[in-house]
Amino acid sequence: MKMYILVRDDIPLGFAMVAVAHASLAGYLRFQNEPEVREWLSGPFFKAVCKVNAKEFENAKQVADHVVLTESALGDQEVAIVFKPRHEWPKMFKFLKLYRDPPTFIGN
Repeated sequence: MKMYILVRDDIPLGFAMVAVAHASLAGYLRFQNEPEVREWLSGPFFKAVCKVNAKEFENAKQVADHVVLTESALGDQEVAIVFKPRHEWPKMFKFLKLYRDPPTFIGN
C-alpha cells in the first residue's frame, strides 16, 4: 500500500519541500478515518514523491480521493497533490518520475 504525493516541476525546491510536508499531513487529515489509511499506517507506510509537469498534474487531478495544495507565497498556485493510500494505482502512476536529486559525478 502506498501514498503518492505529486509536486509540480516548476516549483522552486524550498517551496516543493514545504509542499511535500503539507501534503503528507493534509492527506492524513483528510483520509484518517478511511480503512485504507488505517491499513497503510499499520505498516510499512510507503510514500512516493514524484516530480510532474503541468499536464501530468492536471491528469492526476482526475483520479479520485486526493487533496490539491496551493502556496500563498506563489499567488495561491497549485503546487502539489496527495492521494489516499491504495493498493492499486492507475497505469499513469507507473510512468511518473520520483523526485530526486540529479546524479552527481565525481572525477573529470
